Amino acid sequence: MLNSSMKKLLTALALTSVVMTPVAANAADAAKTLTPVEQGKKLAFDRSKGNCLACHMTGDGAMPGNIGPALIAMKLRYPDKQKLFNKVWGTPETQTVPNSMMPPFGQHGILTDDEISKIVDYIYTL
Repeated sequence: MLNSSMKKLLTALALTSVVMTPVAANAADAAKTLTPVEQGKKLAFDRSKGNCLACHMTGDGAMPGNIGPALIAMKLRYPDKQKLFNKVWGTPETQTVPNSMMPPFGQHGILTDDEISKIVDYIYTL
């Protein structure tokens, strides 16, 4: 027979799983409704993904770094969107800045091509 402490713990766990399930489903549904630009912004600001804010002043990001150039007027700087994608992906011909600290996100598998495309879509709006 279970003692009262064990019964309380099991009841709490059961209630938590019932309460948390709809929240997780709602979070997944919310992610599906984001546009590619919004998804790109989320990826760009995510510390475990793009983390653009660590080095760049970017849009309305809080506490940006100043190691890299500010990400402004990106359509003017990169009229060919593919060249911006290549820069983020990290093709050897785009690594023209000596001693750049920017990692080749695609080449090293940090981001997928789809994630880089979304980040580029967001950056292109700046």
